[in-house]
Amino acid sequence: MKSMNFSVPDHVNFDETEWKIILAGELYEREKLTLGQAAELAGFSKRAFIEIMGKYGFSIFTDTVDDLISDLKNA
Repeated sequence: MKSMNFSVPDHVNFDETEWKIILAGELYEREKLTLGQAAELAGFSKRAFIEIMGKYGFSIFTDTVDDLISDLKNA
């Protein structure tokens, strides 16, 4: 796993956990990580991560109609 260091202005009051949630949520929405991978990156179980994502404005649902149709067929 890659490790990153970066500087953030002092007025941005996020702790490390919040940064992980934001990064994991964004990577999940961009389809760079699976839900399980994003949850692991953020340090949560899948269930906990799903609940937390909504609080940060992320959606666990795909945006494309094709994905929705595929999900409905597989359900």
